Amino acid sequence: MQGKISKKADVALSNLLSRQDYLVVQGNDLAKAFGNLSAFEHQVLDYCFSFITKDSKADDEYFVEAIDLIHHLGINSSGHNYERVAKAFKALNEKTALYFRIEKNGVPGILMTQLFSHIEFFADGHVGFQFSRDAAPYVFDLRKNFYSFKLRELSRVKSKYSLIMLKLIEANQMGNQTPITIKGSLNDFQGWFLGADRRWPAGRFMQKVIDVAIDELYQKLGLVFTVTTLKHKRSVVGYVIEVTKPEENRKSHLSQ
Repeated sequence: MQGKISKKADVALSNLLSRQDYLVVQGNDLAKAFGNLSAFEHQVLDYCFSFITKDSKADDEYFVEAIDLIHHLGINSSGHNYERVAKAFKALNEKTALYFRIEKNGVPGILMTQLFSHIEFFADGHVGFQFSRDAAPYVFDLRKNFYSFKLRELSRVKSKYSLIMLKLIEANQMGNQTPITIKGSLNDFQGWFLGADRRWPAGRFMQKVIDVAIDELYQKLGLVFTVTTLKHKRSVVGYVIEVTKPEENRKSHLSQ
């Protein structure tokens, strides 16, 4: 009887592990975890990440005034926008579940947790938040890599797809390599940009997601992209995206 139960549990775990959209396997992969957030929610989340410093500890609590966040986002301090900020924090609490591969005593498993341990929002616009202990090391790693872009630069980027693309660029940065390469299956890319439960035809995904991100990041940050579409027969199965940053563009130009 025990053998049958173990077999069923093993099958159930295998099915969960096959859902790659849900699993964060290393620090920088946190950049790939929140395709389900809106652009505004990403901006609020990035503002929260900006409070992390090299001296941050897992049990630190952070505080922000809603009016400061509103000013940072370049919107007016109306009651409607206070409500937008409050709803964004509510969404961050509800939509940032994390799933980590783990192993104990040689037995594989999944740790199901949250990005935040708590978020407090008060009537005077005072907000307190704390990252969960399980997520904190991954947040620190993302903060260290992603925020080579200044927060003021990120505030200029409006599309959620552009923000996600920036995080993928930094997650795949290896030292001073150029270009930076992002590679994955069509399912990988759709999971990163759309979340676990949405899938689009490849043509629509390219036009509405990849092209939108590339155009905005070229116009606003000077990033140059080369996209190679991977196909099996006539079907799109994945992409290789190579990215060159502005500083590297200048170096390449001078060396020619």
